[in-house]
Amino acid sequence: MEKRRVFYSFHYKKDVRRVAQIRNIGAIEDNKPVSENAWEKVKKKGNAAIEKWIDDNMKNRSCVIVLVGEETARRKWVKYEIKKAWNEGRALLGIYIHNIKDPLLCKNGGNGKCNKGDNPFEQFKLKDGTRLSEIVKCHRPFFLDPYNDIKENIEGWIEEAIEIRTQYK
Repeated sequence: MEKRRVFYSFHYKKDVRRVAQIRNIGAIEDNKPVSENAWEKVKKKGNAAIEKWIDDNMKNRSCVIVLVGEETARRKWVKYEIKKAWNEGRALLGIYIHNIKDPLLCKNGGNGKCNKGDNPFEQFKLKDGTRLSEIVKCHRPFFLDPYNDIKENIEGWIEEAIEIRTQYK
């Protein structure tokens, strides 16, 4: 199966170490994560620069994967990315990552997990009133081994999201 090119949407500050683990799975086309320094430089240039960065990085991606942590659904740029992806006809899917351990938080004596966040697709409605959460699946990986559940299923979830999206052109 051909590796898909995807765009990851997530709350950088809270979830970047969880996201890095998912990126390392290798089941999908490699897109290099932005470093904290590079992200800070983009942010300092203002909203237009952030939108341009998102727009440029979302080009030629068949699917946007929202990696849902505790605060993801409330993030301005995650909302922008979801809306942009849907309006441009890209497939969307969500994956809850609250049970993926953040290695830094484990070192500080915690279990490395966070609380389950809200479904970010719940806040969007189509013209007919249908909530995006009724169309876009938000997967909750098996809590005892979320990393391997994602690893085993992410390719299928992407293909399913692409198939679902074809029904809503």
